[in-house]
Amino acid sequence: MPRQRKLGRPTDHRKAMLRGLVTALLAYGRIETTEARAKEVKNIAESLIARAVKEVDNFTSKQVKVSAAKLDSKGRKITKSVTSKNNRKYEVVEREVKTDLVTVDNPSRLHARRQILKWVYRFKDKDGNNINVVDKLFDEIAPKYKDRNGGYTRIYRLGPRRGDAAEKVILELVD
Repeated sequence: MPRQRKLGRPTDHRKAMLRGLVTALLAYGRIETTEARAKEVKNIAESLIARAVKEVDNFTSKQVKVSAAKLDSKGRKITKSVTSKNNRKYEVVEREVKTDLVTVDNPSRLHARRQILKWVYRFKDKDGNNINVVDKLFDEIAPKYKDRNGGYTRIYRLGPRRGDAAEKVILELVD
């Protein structure tokens, strides 16, 4: 017996389709698809969420020095004129050094992030801004399910699709 449904597609096409559906589910919280696809996506998404929930608090914070360009009142970079050893003049951007508190993943959390990256695509919202789905999973979704043991998704049946009568469903993350 096969480990997963073939969905009538070659392996590379099937994996690409499932990756797209998993990414959309994690980004939007719900997707509308066929029942067979939803069952496959549910298995994948639940394992990814479980992996993120396991590593949700597994990080440390540390102080890091960050160098940033100084800006004037209009938001432009402030430059100063400098002379080189060859007596040539050039412009250099003035910089200021700040210390910020940054979260650093422990090795097992980093490994979990990389495992999840295998199943999600890069994603852009309507405005064209990049959204990191893995960060959303670790920062928003996983803490919500921290006290829950499985059952992170649910399937609602909508009825047959017009045309081929495939069973349509809504797959969504549980609140």
